[in-house]
Amino acid sequence: MFQLGKTIISEDIIEKDFICNLSACKGACCVDGDAGAPLEADEVQILKDIYPKVRPYLRKESIEVIDAQGTSVTTAFGDLETPLINGAECAYVIFDEKNTALCAIEEAYNQGDIKWKKPVSCHLYPIRVKDYSEFSAVNYDKWEICNDACALGKELQVPIYKFVKEALIRKFGEDWYSELENVAEKK
Repeated sequence: MFQLGKTIISEDIIEKDFICNLSACKGACCVDGDAGAPLEADEVQILKDIYPKVRPYLRKESIEVIDAQGTSVTTAFGDLETPLINGAECAYVIFDEKNTALCAIEEAYNQGDIKWKKPVSCHLYPIRVKDYSEFSAVNYDKWEICNDACALGKELQVPIYKFVKEALIRKFGEDWYSELENVAEKK
């Protein structure tokens, strides 16, 4: 672990390699698991605001869940998340012709209908950020469904922090990312 400003960062972020391999995993990270995508407080309002433009991209069952639960949910522990369909996939998941899970929010963004790409937690994956009162912990979320992404990252020699560069800058800023690059180059 090392510290940059008010962040404590796992060494894995600079030492491990990763590139999403959707052709291998079919977007399993958006389908498997037992929780929705973590949301930041300001993202709750963003989801409400963009929902009318995202709705046309959604599946029928997604619309039903969002109409019943809302564009976001609060867990029993007070965490904010995207709603789930039948306790499984994220309500914002859509599937392409190869049955690969994609994000309806990101699809609306790609088509120019909205200006917000997706929740920052999704954009950062496989990095997870946990905010505490004095600092934020920046960790690699190792999950076996991403083994093909690790293999591809290793083959192409792309460390996690480079794979999620845009998302890290979005979350922490250009200066923070430059400091991270300096640390990585010295390792």
